[in-house]
Amino acid sequence: MNIGHITLANHLFVAPMAGVTDRPFRQLCKTLGAGYAVSEMVTSRRELWNSLKTSRRANHEGENAPIAVQIAGTDAAMMAEAAAYNVDRGAQIIDINMGCPAKKVCNKWAGSALMQDEALALSIVEAVVAACAPHRVPVTLKMRTGWCQAHKNAVVLARQFEQAGVQMLTVHGRTREQGYKGQAEYDTIAAVKAAVRVPVVANGDITTPEKARDVLAATGADAVMIGRAAQGRPWIFREVAHFLATGTHLAPPLVAEVKRLLLDHLREHYTLYGDYTGVRTARKHIGWYVKTLPGGETFRARMNGLEDCGAQLAAVADFFDELGAGMDRMPEAGAAEPADRDEEPVETTV
Repeated sequence: MNIGHITLANHLFVAPMAGVTDRPFRQLCKTLGAGYAVSEMVTSRRELWNSLKTSRRANHEGENAPIAVQIAGTDAAMMAEAAAYNVDRGAQIIDINMGCPAKKVCNKWAGSALMQDEALALSIVEAVVAACAPHRVPVTLKMRTGWCQAHKNAVVLARQFEQAGVQMLTVHGRTREQGYKGQAEYDTIAAVKAAVRVPVVANGDITTPEKARDVLAATGADAVMIGRAAQGRPWIFREVAHFLATGTHLAPPLVAEVKRLLLDHLREHYTLYGDYTGVRTARKHIGWYVKTLPGGETFRARMNGLEDCGAQLAAVADFFDELGAGMDRMPEAGAAEPADRDEEPVETTV
């Protein structure tokens, strides 16, 4: 599968999730079978580019290609400038955020709020495409099915965005009004796929290999994007890839492998964030891993009180050593997985 002139490894994507899909997490998912990962959203506001948060989000040191950066904002000129800024810092693909439903984003008319103003949305796309064209950087876009049930305009906008030069479209199967409630619907994604020639990516509630297969079949989409189901279970990408290729399930990973993966992830996380912030922001990742494991809740409560990276690493290692003494492999994934909350903002400023 291609995005413009860039060839991807496969059609299994990591959803951009603010506060989650930083460089270490993206690298981990790519190692475990994801063919493509988009960064956390980067603001279009120039005065925030030198902030510590934005500098971390724009850090791509050692990241495997292609490097895709998502930008968010409401002004066409500022979005074009943000695109150029990120291209200068290594972005090989620019993704426009028109999918985020968070109030703190939509109240500023960014994210999925832009779907209410089709003229503004189109002007932003045209400006970003123009800024990226001299560098041969493809522009992609992520959106919802519409602002509300009564105004699903994804198909109309998809045609306009394709004509303006967008080279891939991702559609989350909910309106902004729905947020993350209810079930994602895929009929609108199928309609978008039928309406355009560029690749279309299906997103929303994709939590198992079977669901990935069914969504691809129902929508005709070129790829699927997985968000929350990868939290604490980043090997879902290789599980989906194996199932799509063979129709059989891959065995769960060995406990010893998960211990190694998590410890390596934590070390990379500390390197990016530093000791003070790193040990605190790592807690959510550890919590996702252990949530459904025997003794996981007790361990998480104790681990959340640790304020030293070395102590956190040692505690995680001990927990998985004890787990491995009782079982060789991780448990099978539960039947009831959490909803796929892609792009859920954490401390996001637009």
